[in-house]
Amino acid sequence: MNSLFNRIKKGAVYALALTMSASVLAGCGSKGGATGAGASAGLEVDPATLAFPLAETATISGLTNFPAGSESEPNNRTIFKRLEEKTNVHVEWKAIQSDQWGDKIQLEMSNIKTLPEFIFNAQFGDTDLLKYAKQGVIINVEDYIDKYMPNLQKVFEQAPEYRAMCTDADGHIWALPWIEQLGYEKTAIQSIGNMPFINKQWLDFLGLEVPTTVDDFEKTLIAFRDNAAELKKEFNIDGDIIPMSCIINDGDQDPAVLINGFGEGVGDMDKWRHIAVTDDKKVICSATQEGFKKGLEWLHKLNEEGLIDPEAFTQEWSTYVAKGKSGRYGVCFSWDVANIAQVSMDDLIAGEGWVPLPALTADTRNITPQNGSFTSGFDRGRCVVTANAKNPALICAWLDQMYDPFQSPQNNWGTYGEDDDFDIFVLGKNANGEDMLQHAPLGDASPVEVREAECVGGPLAILDSYYGVYVTCPDDAQYRLNWIKDIYTPDMHTKYVFPNVFMTTEDTKEISNLQADISKCIAAAKSDWIMNGFTDADWDQLQKDLEAYGLEKYLSIFQKYVDEYYK
Repeated sequence: MNSLFNRIKKGAVYALALTMSASVLAGCGSKGGATGAGASAGLEVDPATLAFPLAETATISGLTNFPAGSESEPNNRTIFKRLEEKTNVHVEWKAIQSDQWGDKIQLEMSNIKTLPEFIFNAQFGDTDLLKYAKQGVIINVEDYIDKYMPNLQKVFEQAPEYRAMCTDADGHIWALPWIEQLGYEKTAIQSIGNMPFINKQWLDFLGLEVPTTVDDFEKTLIAFRDNAAELKKEFNIDGDIIPMSCIINDGDQDPAVLINGFGEGVGDMDKWRHIAVTDDKKVICSATQEGFKKGLEWLHKLNEEGLIDPEAFTQEWSTYVAKGKSGRYGVCFSWDVANIAQVSMDDLIAGEGWVPLPALTADTRNITPQNGSFTSGFDRGRCVVTANAKNPALICAWLDQMYDPFQSPQNNWGTYGEDDDFDIFVLGKNANGEDMLQHAPLGDASPVEVREAECVGGPLAILDSYYGVYVTCPDDAQYRLNWIKDIYTPDMHTKYVFPNVFMTTEDTKEISNLQADISKCIAAAKSDWIMNGFTDADWDQLQKDLEAYGLEKYLSIFQKYVDEYYK
Protein backbone atom coordinates (compact mmCIF):
# COMPACT_ATOMS: atom_id res chain seq x y z
CA MET A 1 0.00 0.00 0.00
CA ASN A 2 1.03 3.58 -0.41
CA SER A 3 1.00 4.42 3.29
CA LEU A 4 4.40 6.10 2.89
CA PHE A 5 2.89 8.89 0.82
CA ASN A 6 -0.35 9.06 2.76
CA ARG A 7 0.78 12.27 4.45
CA ILE A 8 2.54 13.69 1.38
CA LYS A 9 -0.47 13.34 -0.87
CA LYS A 10 -2.83 15.04 1.59
CA GLY A 11 -1.23 18.43 1.26
CA ALA A 12 0.32 18.14 -2.17
CA VAL A 13 -2.73 16.88 -4.00
CA TYR A 14 -5.01 19.46 -2.42
CA ALA A 15 -2.59 22.30 -3.11
CA LEU A 16 -2.22 21.21 -6.71
CA ALA A 17 -5.96 20.81 -7.12
CA LEU A 18 -6.50 24.41 -6.05
CA THR A 19 -4.02 25.73 -8.60
CA MET A 20 -4.88 23.61 -11.62
CA SER A 21 -6.72 26.50 -13.26
CA ALA A 22 -3.49 28.21 -14.34
CA SER A 23 -3.39 29.37 -17.97
CA VAL A 24 -2.27 27.03 -20.75
CA LEU A 25 0.34 28.45 -23.08
CA ALA A 26 2.48 27.14 -25.96
CA GLY A 27 1.86 24.15 -28.28
CA CYS A 28 2.74 20.50 -27.63
CA GLY A 29 4.85 18.12 -29.64
CA SER A 30 3.78 15.66 -32.31
CA LYS A 31 3.12 11.96 -31.83
CA GLY A 32 6.38 10.94 -33.42
CA GLY A 33 8.72 12.67 -31.03
CA ALA A 34 8.99 14.46 -27.72
CA THR A 35 8.81 18.17 -27.06
CA GLY A 36 11.92 20.07 -25.98
CA ALA A 37 15.54 20.55 -26.96
CA GLY A 38 17.40 17.33 -27.64
CA ALA A 39 14.36 15.12 -27.10
CA SER A 40 13.97 13.81 -30.62
CA ALA A 41 17.68 13.16 -30.88
CA GLY A 42 17.39 10.88 -27.87
CA LEU A 43 15.45 8.36 -29.93
CA GLU A 44 18.49 7.91 -32.13
CA VAL A 45 20.55 6.50 -29.26
CA ASP A 46 21.39 2.82 -29.69
CA PRO A 47 19.80 0.97 -26.74
CA ALA A 48 22.88 -1.24 -26.55
CA THR A 49 24.97 1.77 -25.49
CA LEU A 50 22.69 2.24 -22.50
CA ALA A 51 23.37 -1.18 -20.98
CA PHE A 52 24.05 -0.78 -17.26
CA PRO A 53 26.50 -0.30 -15.73
CA LEU A 54 27.68 2.31 -18.21
CA ALA A 55 31.29 2.12 -19.31
CA GLU A 56 31.79 5.72 -18.19
CA THR A 57 30.01 7.58 -15.40
CA ALA A 58 27.12 9.73 -16.58
CA THR A 59 25.54 12.54 -14.58
CA ILE A 60 21.86 13.50 -14.72
CA SER A 61 19.80 15.91 -12.63
CA GLY A 62 16.56 15.26 -10.75
CA LEU A 63 14.09 16.88 -8.39
CA THR A 64 12.30 14.98 -5.63
CA ASN A 65 10.78 15.43 -2.17
CA PHE A 66 11.42 13.92 1.24
CA PRO A 67 9.24 13.55 4.35
CA ALA A 68 9.93 15.96 7.19
CA GLY A 69 12.24 14.44 9.76
CA SER A 70 13.81 11.97 7.32
CA GLU A 71 17.04 12.03 5.28
CA SER A 72 17.06 15.19 3.13
CA GLU A 73 19.91 14.22 0.78
CA PRO A 74 18.65 11.51 -1.61
CA ASN A 75 22.16 10.24 -2.39
CA ASN A 76 22.60 9.35 1.28
CA ARG A 77 19.78 6.81 1.00
CA THR A 78 20.91 3.23 0.52
CA ILE A 79 18.54 2.67 -2.41
CA PHE A 80 20.08 5.45 -4.48
CA LYS A 81 23.61 4.47 -3.46
CA ARG A 82 23.01 0.96 -4.80
CA LEU A 83 21.39 2.26 -7.97
CA GLU A 84 24.44 4.40 -8.68
CA GLU A 85 26.71 1.39 -8.23
CA LYS A 86 24.45 -0.72 -10.45
CA THR A 87 24.10 1.81 -13.29
CA ASN A 88 27.19 4.04 -13.04
CA VAL A 89 24.79 6.97 -13.29
CA HIS A 90 25.19 9.78 -10.77
CA VAL A 91 22.14 11.92 -10.01
CA GLU A 92 22.54 15.51 -8.90
CA TRP A 93 19.44 15.92 -6.78
CA LYS A 94 17.48 18.91 -5.60
CA ALA A 95 15.16 17.89 -2.77
CA ILE A 96 12.18 19.72 -1.27
CA GLN A 97 10.54 18.82 2.03
CA SER A 98 7.24 17.14 1.22
CA ASP A 99 5.05 19.43 3.30
CA GLN A 100 6.33 22.35 1.17
CA TRP A 101 6.06 20.52 -2.14
CA GLY A 102 2.63 21.80 -3.23
CA ASP A 103 3.78 25.42 -3.32
CA LYS A 104 7.41 25.04 -4.31
CA ILE A 105 6.96 22.65 -7.23
CA GLN A 106 4.82 25.24 -9.00
CA LEU A 107 7.61 27.79 -8.69
CA GLU A 108 10.12 25.26 -9.96
CA MET A 109 7.99 24.40 -12.99
CA SER A 110 7.46 28.08 -13.84
CA ASN A 111 11.12 28.58 -14.78
CA ILE A 112 12.12 26.07 -17.42
CA LYS A 113 15.69 27.39 -17.56
CA THR A 114 16.46 26.18 -14.04
CA LEU A 115 14.55 22.90 -14.11
CA PRO A 116 16.40 19.61 -13.62
CA GLU A 117 16.05 16.90 -16.23
CA PHE A 118 13.33 14.91 -14.47
CA ILE A 119 10.91 15.23 -11.54
CA PHE A 120 11.01 11.96 -9.62
CA ASN A 121 8.11 12.38 -7.19
CA ALA A 122 6.06 14.86 -9.20
CA GLN A 123 2.59 13.51 -8.27
CA PHE A 124 1.06 15.78 -10.89
CA GLY A 125 -2.66 15.79 -11.57
CA ASP A 126 -4.03 15.55 -15.10
CA THR A 127 -4.38 19.32 -15.41
CA ASP A 128 -0.73 19.78 -14.50
CA LEU A 129 0.44 17.17 -16.99
CA LEU A 130 -1.53 18.66 -19.87
CA LYS A 131 -0.63 22.22 -18.91
CA TYR A 132 3.10 21.51 -18.71
CA ALA A 133 2.90 19.46 -21.91
CA LYS A 134 1.35 22.34 -23.82
CA GLN A 135 3.85 24.77 -22.37
CA GLY A 136 6.67 22.53 -23.59
CA VAL A 137 8.00 22.06 -20.05
CA ILE A 138 7.76 18.24 -20.13
CA ILE A 139 8.19 15.76 -22.98
CA ASN A 140 6.04 12.85 -24.06
CA VAL A 141 7.68 9.52 -23.34
CA GLU A 142 5.68 6.83 -25.16
CA ASP A 143 8.40 6.27 -27.78
CA TYR A 144 11.11 6.16 -25.11
CA ILE A 145 9.10 3.54 -23.24
CA ASP A 146 8.92 1.40 -26.35
CA LYS A 147 12.62 1.70 -27.13
CA TYR A 148 14.46 2.15 -23.84
CA MET A 149 12.23 0.88 -21.01
CA PRO A 150 11.88 -2.93 -21.19
CA ASN A 151 10.87 -3.29 -17.53
CA LEU A 152 7.93 -0.91 -17.90
CA GLN A 153 7.02 -2.58 -21.21
CA LYS A 154 6.69 -5.88 -19.37
CA VAL A 155 4.38 -4.27 -16.82
CA PHE A 156 2.19 -2.90 -19.62
CA GLU A 157 2.15 -6.31 -21.33
CA GLN A 158 0.97 -8.04 -18.14
CA ALA A 159 -1.57 -5.32 -17.29
CA PRO A 160 -2.39 -3.37 -20.47
CA GLU A 161 -5.07 -1.34 -18.71
CA TYR A 162 -2.31 0.70 -17.09
CA ARG A 163 -0.86 1.83 -20.41
CA ALA A 164 -4.34 2.90 -21.47
CA MET A 165 -4.74 4.81 -18.20
CA CYS A 166 -1.42 6.61 -18.81
CA THR A 167 -2.30 7.68 -22.37
CA ASP A 168 -4.11 10.93 -23.16
CA ALA A 169 -6.75 11.45 -25.85
CA ASP A 170 -4.04 12.21 -28.44
CA GLY A 171 -2.08 9.04 -27.75
CA HIS A 172 0.66 10.64 -25.67
CA ILE A 173 2.13 9.50 -22.36
CA TRP A 174 3.38 12.50 -20.42
CA ALA A 175 4.44 10.83 -17.20
CA LEU A 176 5.65 7.56 -15.73
CA PRO A 177 3.21 5.92 -13.31
CA TRP A 178 3.23 4.56 -9.78
CA ILE A 179 1.32 1.25 -9.69
CA GLU A 180 0.61 -0.83 -6.61
CA GLN A 181 -1.69 -3.81 -6.84
CA LEU A 182 -2.99 -5.07 -3.52
CA GLY A 183 -6.37 -6.71 -3.86
CA TYR A 184 -8.86 -6.18 -6.67
CA GLU A 185 -12.09 -4.18 -7.13
CA LYS A 186 -14.05 -4.27 -3.83
CA THR A 187 -11.20 -6.04 -2.02
CA ALA A 188 -8.55 -3.56 -3.24
CA ILE A 189 -6.63 -1.98 -0.41
CA GLN A 190 -7.51 1.47 -1.76
CA SER A 191 -11.28 0.79 -1.71
CA ILE A 192 -11.46 2.51 1.68
CA GLY A 193 -8.91 5.05 2.81
CA ASN A 194 -10.30 6.82 5.88
CA MET A 195 -10.78 3.67 7.88
CA PRO A 196 -12.44 4.19 11.31
CA PHE A 197 -10.86 2.52 14.33
CA ILE A 198 -12.18 2.05 17.86
CA ASN A 199 -10.23 1.48 21.09
CA LYS A 200 -10.89 -2.16 21.99
CA GLN A 201 -9.19 -1.83 25.39
CA TRP A 202 -11.65 0.86 26.40
CA LEU A 203 -14.57 -1.21 25.15
CA ASP A 204 -13.44 -4.24 27.12
CA PHE A 205 -12.83 -2.22 30.29
CA LEU A 206 -16.33 -0.73 30.09
CA GLY A 207 -17.95 -4.03 29.09
CA LEU A 208 -19.07 -2.73 25.68
CA GLU A 209 -19.33 -4.38 22.27
CA VAL A 210 -18.12 -2.90 18.98
CA PRO A 211 -21.08 -0.77 17.81
CA THR A 212 -22.76 -1.50 14.49
CA THR A 213 -25.47 1.19 14.41
CA VAL A 214 -25.22 4.98 14.66
CA ASP A 215 -27.29 4.91 17.87
CA ASP A 216 -25.01 2.36 19.53
CA PHE A 217 -21.97 4.27 18.30
CA GLU A 218 -23.23 7.46 19.93
CA LYS A 219 -23.90 5.61 23.19
CA THR A 220 -20.37 4.21 23.09
CA LEU A 221 -18.83 7.66 22.69
CA ILE A 222 -20.96 8.91 25.57
CA ALA A 223 -19.66 6.04 27.70
CA PHE A 224 -16.10 7.06 26.84
CA ARG A 225 -16.90 10.66 27.83
CA ASP A 226 -18.74 9.84 31.04
CA ASN A 227 -16.11 7.35 32.23
CA ALA A 228 -13.13 9.55 31.41
CA ALA A 229 -11.76 9.55 34.98
CA GLU A 230 -11.86 5.76 35.21
CA LEU A 231 -10.24 5.36 31.76
CA LYS A 232 -7.44 7.80 32.62
CA LYS A 233 -6.69 5.96 35.84
CA GLU A 234 -6.88 2.45 34.37
CA PHE A 235 -4.69 3.21 31.35
CA ASN A 236 -2.44 5.86 32.95
CA ILE A 237 -3.43 8.51 30.40
CA ASP A 238 -1.93 11.98 30.64
CA GLY A 239 -4.38 14.50 29.17
CA ASP A 240 -8.10 14.71 28.57
CA ILE A 241 -10.02 11.76 27.17
CA ILE A 242 -11.20 12.41 23.60
CA PRO A 243 -14.08 10.10 22.62
CA MET A 244 -13.54 10.67 18.88
CA SER A 245 -10.81 12.56 17.03
CA CYS A 246 -10.38 13.27 13.34
CA ILE A 247 -9.35 16.04 10.95
CA ILE A 248 -12.35 17.40 9.07
CA ASN A 249 -11.81 17.71 5.28
CA ASP A 250 -8.42 16.00 5.48
CA GLY A 251 -8.37 12.89 3.34
CA ASP A 252 -7.93 9.68 5.31
CA GLN A 253 -8.37 11.50 8.62
CA ASP A 254 -11.88 12.74 7.72
CA PRO A 255 -14.88 11.03 9.42
CA ALA A 256 -17.13 10.99 6.31
CA VAL A 257 -17.15 7.18 6.29
CA LEU A 258 -19.51 7.34 9.29
CA ILE A 259 -22.34 8.92 7.28
CA ASN A 260 -22.53 6.22 4.59
CA GLY A 261 -25.59 4.70 6.21
CA PHE A 262 -27.75 7.81 6.10
CA GLY A 263 -30.33 8.45 3.40
CA GLU A 264 -29.42 6.75 0.13
CA GLY A 265 -26.19 5.33 1.55
CA VAL A 266 -23.89 7.35 -0.73
CA GLY A 267 -21.79 9.06 1.93
CA ASP A 268 -18.95 11.34 0.83
CA MET A 269 -16.01 9.06 0.07
CA ASP A 270 -14.43 11.30 -2.60
CA LYS A 271 -13.17 14.14 -0.44
CA TRP A 272 -11.75 16.15 -3.34
CA ARG A 273 -14.41 15.83 -6.04
CA HIS A 274 -17.45 14.88 -3.94
CA ILE A 275 -18.89 12.59 -6.60
CA ALA A 276 -20.23 9.03 -6.70
CA VAL A 277 -21.68 6.71 -9.35
CA THR A 278 -25.12 5.19 -8.75
CA ASP A 279 -26.08 1.64 -9.67
CA ASP A 280 -27.68 2.95 -12.87
CA LYS A 281 -24.32 4.57 -13.80
CA LYS A 282 -25.35 8.12 -13.02
CA VAL A 283 -22.76 10.53 -11.63
CA ILE A 284 -24.09 12.45 -8.63
CA CYS A 285 -22.73 14.98 -6.16
CA SER A 286 -22.62 13.58 -2.63
CA ALA A 287 -23.34 17.02 -1.13
CA THR A 288 -26.75 17.18 -2.82
CA GLN A 289 -27.98 13.91 -1.30
CA GLU A 290 -30.34 13.60 1.64
CA GLY A 291 -27.87 11.25 3.33
CA PHE A 292 -25.21 13.98 3.34
CA LYS A 293 -27.61 16.37 5.05
CA LYS A 294 -28.76 13.84 7.65
CA GLY A 295 -25.22 12.64 8.25
CA LEU A 296 -23.91 16.13 8.97
CA GLU A 297 -26.86 16.79 11.29
CA TRP A 298 -25.88 13.68 13.24
CA LEU A 299 -22.18 14.62 13.35
CA HIS A 300 -23.18 18.06 14.66
CA LYS A 301 -25.18 16.35 17.39
CA LEU A 302 -22.07 14.39 18.39
CA ASN A 303 -20.10 17.61 18.46
CA GLU A 304 -22.71 19.35 20.61
CA GLU A 305 -22.50 16.47 23.08
CA GLY A 306 -18.75 16.99 23.44
CA LEU A 307 -17.91 13.71 21.71
CA ILE A 308 -15.71 15.10 18.90
CA ASP A 309 -12.25 16.55 19.44
CA PRO A 310 -12.61 20.38 19.52
CA GLU A 311 -9.38 20.61 17.50
CA ALA A 312 -10.76 18.36 14.73
CA PHE A 313 -11.50 21.43 12.59
CA THR A 314 -8.04 22.97 12.75
CA GLN A 315 -5.39 20.49 13.91
CA GLU A 316 -2.36 19.47 11.88
CA TRP A 317 -1.20 15.90 11.35
CA SER A 318 1.57 16.21 13.96
CA THR A 319 -0.89 17.32 16.65
CA TYR A 320 -3.34 14.59 15.70
CA VAL A 321 -0.64 11.93 15.99
CA ALA A 322 0.83 13.28 19.23
CA LYS A 323 -2.52 13.08 21.04
CA GLY A 324 -3.15 9.63 19.58
CA LYS A 325 0.22 8.31 20.72
CA SER A 326 -0.64 9.59 24.21
CA GLY A 327 -3.51 7.11 24.32
CA ARG A 328 -6.28 9.72 24.51
CA TYR A 329 -8.56 8.56 21.65
CA GLY A 330 -11.56 6.30 21.74
CA VAL A 331 -12.14 6.50 17.96
CA CYS A 332 -9.87 7.84 15.22
CA PHE A 333 -9.50 7.71 11.45
CA SER A 334 -6.51 6.94 9.25
CA TRP A 335 -5.16 4.60 6.60
CA ASP A 336 -3.65 2.54 9.43
CA VAL A 337 -4.30 3.07 13.13
CA ALA A 338 -0.65 2.23 13.86
CA ASN A 339 0.16 5.65 12.40
CA ILE A 340 -1.95 7.29 15.11
CA ALA A 341 -2.08 5.10 18.21
CA GLN A 342 0.43 3.17 20.28
CA VAL A 343 -0.40 -0.37 19.16
CA SER A 344 1.70 -3.28 17.98
CA MET A 345 1.14 -5.15 14.76
CA ASP A 346 0.73 -8.38 16.70
CA ASP A 347 -2.14 -6.83 18.64
CA LEU A 348 -3.76 -5.54 15.46
CA ILE A 349 -3.56 -8.95 13.83
CA ALA A 350 -5.00 -10.53 16.96
CA GLY A 351 -7.81 -7.97 17.17
CA GLU A 352 -6.48 -6.47 20.40
CA GLY A 353 -5.89 -2.86 21.33
CA TRP A 354 -7.62 -1.27 18.33
CA VAL A 355 -10.06 -2.76 15.82
CA PRO A 356 -11.73 -1.42 12.67
CA LEU A 357 -15.19 0.02 13.19
CA PRO A 358 -17.59 -1.66 10.72
CA ALA A 359 -20.19 0.12 8.61
CA LEU A 360 -22.78 1.78 10.84
CA THR A 361 -26.43 1.20 10.11
CA ALA A 362 -28.62 4.31 10.01
CA ASP A 363 -31.29 4.38 7.29
CA THR A 364 -29.36 1.70 5.43
CA ARG A 365 -26.01 -0.07 5.65
CA ASN A 366 -23.40 0.61 2.99
CA ILE A 367 -19.78 1.47 2.32
CA THR A 368 -19.18 3.34 -0.94
CA PRO A 369 -15.78 2.31 -2.35
CA GLN A 370 -13.39 5.11 -3.18
CA ASN A 371 -13.44 6.32 -6.76
CA GLY A 372 -10.71 4.84 -8.95
CA SER A 373 -9.98 2.05 -6.46
CA PHE A 374 -11.18 -0.86 -8.59
CA THR A 375 -7.95 -0.72 -10.61
CA SER A 376 -5.96 -0.67 -7.36
CA GLY A 377 -3.24 1.86 -6.55
CA PHE A 378 -2.36 4.15 -9.44
CA ASP A 379 -0.78 7.58 -9.85
CA ARG A 380 -0.64 8.67 -13.49
CA GLY A 381 1.60 11.68 -12.88
CA ARG A 382 4.29 10.28 -10.61
CA CYS A 383 7.40 11.15 -12.67
CA VAL A 384 8.03 13.44 -15.65
CA VAL A 385 11.00 14.11 -17.94
CA THR A 386 11.51 17.82 -18.56
CA ALA A 387 12.44 19.62 -21.76
CA ASN A 388 15.84 20.28 -20.20
CA ALA A 389 16.78 16.61 -20.56
CA LYS A 390 20.05 16.52 -22.49
CA ASN A 391 19.81 12.79 -23.10
CA PRO A 392 16.19 11.69 -22.48
CA ALA A 393 16.99 8.18 -23.68
CA LEU A 394 19.51 7.78 -20.85
CA ILE A 395 17.14 9.27 -18.31
CA CYS A 396 14.28 6.99 -19.35
CA ALA A 397 16.59 3.97 -19.32
CA TRP A 398 17.71 4.88 -15.79
CA LEU A 399 14.10 5.45 -14.66
CA ASP A 400 13.23 2.07 -16.13
CA GLN A 401 15.38 0.50 -13.44
CA MET A 402 12.68 1.58 -10.98
CA TYR A 403 10.30 -0.84 -12.72
CA ASP A 404 12.54 -3.85 -12.16
CA PRO A 405 10.32 -6.18 -10.11
CA PHE A 406 13.05 -6.52 -7.47
CA GLN A 407 13.62 -2.76 -7.31
CA SER A 408 10.04 -1.48 -7.22
CA PRO A 409 9.18 -2.94 -3.79
CA GLN A 410 12.27 -1.32 -2.32
CA ASN A 411 11.44 2.08 -3.76
CA ASN A 412 7.90 1.72 -2.44
CA TRP A 413 8.56 0.38 1.06
CA GLY A 414 12.26 0.36 1.92
CA THR A 415 15.30 -1.86 1.63
CA TYR A 416 17.54 -4.44 3.34
CA GLY A 417 21.07 -4.80 4.66
CA GLU A 418 21.57 -1.33 6.09
CA ASP A 419 23.82 -0.50 9.03
CA ASP A 420 21.05 0.89 11.21
CA ASP A 421 18.52 -0.31 13.76
CA PHE A 422 15.77 -1.29 11.38
CA ASP A 423 15.25 -2.56 7.84
CA ILE A 424 11.96 -3.02 6.06
CA PHE A 425 13.24 -6.18 4.36
CA VAL A 426 15.54 -9.09 4.92
CA LEU A 427 16.95 -10.81 1.87
CA GLY A 428 15.55 -14.31 1.58
CA LYS A 429 14.68 -16.90 -1.06
CA ASN A 430 11.47 -17.78 -2.85
CA ALA A 431 10.25 -21.31 -3.58
CA ASN A 432 12.59 -21.50 -6.60
CA GLY A 433 15.63 -20.54 -4.54
CA GLU A 434 15.84 -17.05 -6.06
CA ASP A 435 16.37 -13.83 -4.12
CA MET A 436 13.18 -12.48 -2.59
CA LEU A 437 12.54 -9.46 -0.38
CA GLN A 438 10.90 -10.62 2.84
CA HIS A 439 9.17 -8.06 5.03
CA ALA A 440 10.68 -7.79 8.49
CA PRO A 441 8.29 -7.55 11.47
CA LEU A 442 7.42 -3.94 12.30
CA GLY A 443 6.80 -4.56 15.98
CA ASP A 444 5.63 -1.38 17.68
CA ALA A 445 7.08 0.86 14.98
CA SER A 446 4.83 3.08 12.86
CA PRO A 447 4.69 1.80 9.26
CA VAL A 448 4.86 5.34 7.92
CA GLU A 449 7.87 6.38 9.97
CA VAL A 450 10.05 3.37 9.26
CA ARG A 451 9.31 3.50 5.53
CA GLU A 452 9.99 7.19 5.30
CA ALA A 453 13.46 6.53 6.66
CA GLU A 454 14.37 4.17 3.80
CA CYS A 455 12.19 4.33 0.71
CA VAL A 456 12.38 6.82 -2.17
CA GLY A 457 8.96 6.54 -3.87
CA GLY A 458 8.95 7.68 -7.48
CA PRO A 459 7.81 5.69 -10.53
CA LEU A 460 7.39 1.97 -9.85
CA ALA A 461 5.11 -1.00 -10.37
CA ILE A 462 4.16 -3.82 -8.00
CA LEU A 463 1.77 -6.34 -9.52
CA ASP A 464 -0.13 -9.03 -7.65
CA SER A 465 1.97 -11.62 -9.47
CA TYR A 466 5.11 -10.33 -7.68
CA TYR A 467 4.04 -11.53 -4.23
CA GLY A 468 5.76 -14.74 -3.24
CA VAL A 469 8.21 -14.36 -6.15
CA TYR A 470 10.04 -11.05 -5.70
CA VAL A 471 8.55 -9.84 -2.44
CA THR A 472 6.26 -10.85 0.39
CA CYS A 473 3.06 -8.97 1.04
CA PRO A 474 3.75 -6.53 3.89
CA ASP A 475 2.18 -7.57 7.17
CA ASP A 476 0.39 -4.27 7.66
CA ALA A 477 -0.99 -4.49 4.12
CA GLN A 478 -2.10 -8.08 4.66
CA TYR A 479 -4.07 -7.39 7.82
CA ARG A 480 -5.60 -4.34 6.15
CA LEU A 481 -6.57 -6.47 3.14
CA ASN A 482 -8.13 -8.98 5.52
CA TRP A 483 -10.07 -6.23 7.27
CA ILE A 484 -11.42 -4.94 3.97
CA LYS A 485 -12.37 -8.39 2.71
CA ASP A 486 -13.96 -9.54 5.97
CA ILE A 487 -15.39 -6.31 7.44
CA TYR A 488 -16.04 -3.83 4.63
CA THR A 489 -16.41 -5.63 1.29
CA PRO A 490 -19.63 -7.42 2.41
CA ASP A 491 -21.20 -3.98 3.00
CA MET A 492 -19.99 -2.47 -0.30
CA HIS A 493 -23.33 -2.69 -2.06
CA THR A 494 -22.44 0.02 -4.59
CA LYS A 495 -21.80 -1.50 -8.03
CA TYR A 496 -19.63 1.17 -9.62
CA VAL A 497 -16.96 3.75 -8.86
CA PHE A 498 -15.78 6.60 -11.05
CA PRO A 499 -12.96 5.03 -13.11
CA ASN A 500 -9.42 6.32 -13.41
CA VAL A 501 -9.66 8.09 -16.80
CA PHE A 502 -7.39 10.58 -18.57
CA MET A 503 -9.63 13.41 -19.71
CA THR A 504 -8.98 15.77 -22.59
CA THR A 505 -7.22 19.06 -21.98
CA GLU A 506 -10.47 20.99 -22.31
CA ASP A 507 -12.42 18.75 -19.95
CA THR A 508 -9.59 18.55 -17.43
CA LYS A 509 -9.28 22.33 -17.35
CA GLU A 510 -13.05 22.78 -17.07
CA ILE A 511 -13.29 20.25 -14.24
CA SER A 512 -10.40 21.90 -12.44
CA ASN A 513 -11.92 25.37 -12.68
CA LEU A 514 -15.31 24.18 -11.50
CA GLN A 515 -13.91 21.95 -8.78
CA ALA A 516 -11.96 24.80 -7.16
CA ASP A 517 -15.20 26.56 -6.20
CA ILE A 518 -17.39 23.49 -5.71
CA SER A 519 -14.97 21.68 -3.39
CA LYS A 520 -14.22 24.82 -1.40
CA CYS A 521 -17.94 25.48 -0.99
CA ILE A 522 -18.68 21.93 0.20
CA ALA A 523 -15.68 21.76 2.54
CA ALA A 524 -16.58 25.08 4.16
CA ALA A 525 -20.21 24.05 4.69
CA LYS A 526 -19.24 20.64 6.03
CA SER A 527 -16.81 22.03 8.60
CA ASP A 528 -19.12 24.86 9.66
CA TRP A 529 -22.20 22.68 9.93
CA ILE A 530 -20.56 19.95 11.99
CA MET A 531 -19.26 22.62 14.34
CA ASN A 532 -22.19 25.03 14.50
CA GLY A 533 -25.20 23.24 13.00
CA PHE A 534 -27.37 24.42 10.12
CA THR A 535 -30.96 25.04 9.07
CA ASP A 536 -33.04 23.97 6.10
CA ALA A 537 -32.44 27.44 4.70
CA ASP A 538 -28.67 26.86 4.95
CA TRP A 539 -29.07 23.57 3.11
CA ASP A 540 -31.13 25.20 0.37
CA GLN A 541 -28.52 27.94 0.03
CA LEU A 542 -25.76 25.36 -0.40
CA GLN A 543 -27.69 23.77 -3.27
CA LYS A 544 -28.15 27.18 -4.89
CA ASP A 545 -24.47 27.99 -4.46
CA LEU A 546 -23.42 24.70 -6.02
CA GLU A 547 -25.75 25.31 -8.93
CA ALA A 548 -24.29 28.81 -9.36
CA TYR A 549 -20.77 27.36 -9.33
CA GLY A 550 -21.65 25.12 -12.31
CA LEU A 551 -22.47 21.81 -10.65
CA GLU A 552 -24.63 20.66 -13.57
CA LYS A 553 -21.78 21.19 -16.04
CA TYR A 554 -19.33 19.61 -13.59
CA LEU A 555 -21.37 16.42 -13.33
CA SER A 556 -22.06 16.27 -17.06
CA ILE A 557 -18.33 16.07 -17.84
CA PHE A 558 -17.84 13.20 -15.40
CA GLN A 559 -20.95 11.54 -16.83
CA LYS A 560 -19.51 11.61 -20.33
CA TYR A 561 -16.50 9.57 -19.22
CA VAL A 562 -18.59 7.11 -17.22
CA ASP A 563 -20.79 6.50 -20.25
CA GLU A 564 -17.73 5.92 -22.43
CA TYR A 565 -15.93 3.71 -19.92
CA TYR A 566 -18.88 1.42 -19.21
CA LYS A 567 -20.20 1.39 -22.79
